[in-house]
Amino acid sequence: MSSIEAAARERVTDALRAEADTVADRWVQLQLAQEELGNGVSESELREEADSLLNALVQALESTVPVNRLVATHQELHAAVTELSMRRARAGAKPTITSLAVLALKEALLEAVQRQTGDTEELFTAAVLINRLLDSAGALSFETYVEGREEIIRRQSRQLLEVSTPVVRLWRQVLAVPLIGTLDTTRTQVVMENLLEAIQEHEALVAIIDITGVPTVDTAVAQHLMQTVNAVRLMGADCVISGIRPSIAQTIAQLGIDLSTILTRATLADALAAAVEITKDSAARPATAAAEENR
Repeated sequence: MSSIEAAARERVTDALRAEADTVADRWVQLQLAQEELGNGVSESELREEADSLLNALVQALESTVPVNRLVATHQELHAAVTELSMRRARAGAKPTITSLAVLALKEALLEAVQRQTGDTEELFTAAVLINRLLDSAGALSFETYVEGREEIIRRQSRQLLEVSTPVVRLWRQVLAVPLIGTLDTTRTQVVMENLLEAIQEHEALVAIIDITGVPTVDTAVAQHLMQTVNAVRLMGADCVISGIRPSIAQTIAQLGIDLSTILTRATLADALAAAVEITKDSAARPATAAAEENR
């Protein structure tokens, strides 16, 4: 670390220590003055963010880590910037607005340094340091925001998929999954996971997959169905596919898709009737075997 940088860090640190409350208040007011910067965050939350970030800044500046690596490697500072960005992401603020909110701290911090010294050279080196430091913080806040929003979107998409693919208990040891809409790889995985968990939980012997609400069945959809059926069988249960309308039956035949190994029914009611018979047969077999052994 050069002597010039060390002196600038000391000057900025002294200003933060001497005027922490003033800098925090000024930063909050700057954000409130530009309504979009503090949109969705209350004044008390802004002050909490300010106190956390300024405290982390002091700790980071007192370390020996170079300025260009402080935001990325100093644990407390990195955590403070990340938490600020995630809070804004949850509040629905735009990523550029979040970055600008962080960069607004420059003005408040430079004003504090200016009150501490009138030396032009010291002010210049301090300003350069503050710009480098907070530019890195702004970039991190933007990156964190984007990653955070993507994670929120993925989680919401997953929740919507789970809601759109419920597993229903129709009868003792009989489950059903009514599918509506397009069946793609992601949705197939969710269907499979939910169905297999339900089979284990309810000790089901039959799982009905109803495709009445699936608009079209092509090769990809058929493959997804076969994967689900195979997974159900590995769990020791039988699988029945219902909702095979005439148009879908014709499409499957034209595509040459072999569903001969799978029990199919035209309606959910027919599938339920078949499932009840399967469960009756399964219950009767152990009783018959026990009677033969006692003879």
